[in-house]
Amino acid sequence: MEKVISGIRPTGNLHLGNYFGAVKSFIKMQDEYECMFFIADWHSLTTHPTPENIRRSVKTILSEYLACGIDPERAPIYIQSDVKPVLELYLYLNMNAYLGELERVTSFKEKARTQPDNINAGLLTYPTLMAADVLAHKADKVPVGKDQEQNMEMMRLFARRFNRIYNVEYFREPQSFHLSDHAVKVPGLDGSGKMGKSEGNAIYLCDDEATIKKKVMKAVTDSGPTQLNQVKPEPIQNLFTMLELVSAKETYDYFNDQYNNMTIRYGDLKKQLAADINAFCAPIRERIAAFQSDDDYLARVARQGAEKATASAEKTLGEVREIIGFRK
Repeated sequence: MEKVISGIRPTGNLHLGNYFGAVKSFIKMQDEYECMFFIADWHSLTTHPTPENIRRSVKTILSEYLACGIDPERAPIYIQSDVKPVLELYLYLNMNAYLGELERVTSFKEKARTQPDNINAGLLTYPTLMAADVLAHKADKVPVGKDQEQNMEMMRLFARRFNRIYNVEYFREPQSFHLSDHAVKVPGLDGSGKMGKSEGNAIYLCDDEATIKKKVMKAVTDSGPTQLNQVKPEPIQNLFTMLELVSAKETYDYFNDQYNNMTIRYGDLKKQLAADINAFCAPIRERIAAFQSDDDYLARVARQGAEKATASAEKTLGEVREIIGFRK
């Protein structure tokens, strides 16, 4: 069975875009691949979070992924900083990574442009740490968005370079598993094309019923259709896309027919959509709260995940040390 590994940056609560965009894919992967998921707390240090923020974010992400359906018995979840062998592999990969190629990485150039007062070495060597995270487990595939493809190309370059320098066929070249090819794009309800934290238009899985209703009722609409069966403009299509994701087919068809015959009342549509989003999120929200209140269980999940990941990485590292010429 092919091995898949994916890192999850601890950047706050999951929203519906995350769920339909990536998490559903992760849940499906558990049945099709040998999966490992990790919370990338080392990567988060490039933005200098406080210790409190790190601990809170790790707990939040762990609770939410478990609540969504990641099964730690089938797909271990671990915290990146608990698997120390990755750091040693990161060092070895950095020794064979060159300044010019790291500086040409698009994500580094963008960060250097937008945060000129915080161009740290962690940003520069992000691709080598990402490579160490994956190569430490000799993974076959990595679920990524299209924006991470350059980092994946760097990862494959580092694997080939190690093999060439030491005249071995040791590291395989991990392939990209493009989530955007399999995931659903969830629109924002503010009229924009995508739901996201930075856009400020997200409905979070942990939002309560009142918050969900308030957000949905503020969704952008127009004055209504002016022709029978006319094409829906983007803000209205966004509402119908959300209906398709969380509502029964009969509900979608009912409002779609009303739109097509020009009798639709957007207020009614929004109330139904808010109720259906809440019905979808409520059981996940309850599981999130249950997991967050069970520190012992979260600690056990993280510990067991770290044990499996450390054993995997230590095996690789021992072989790498021997190839390089160090004592195993």
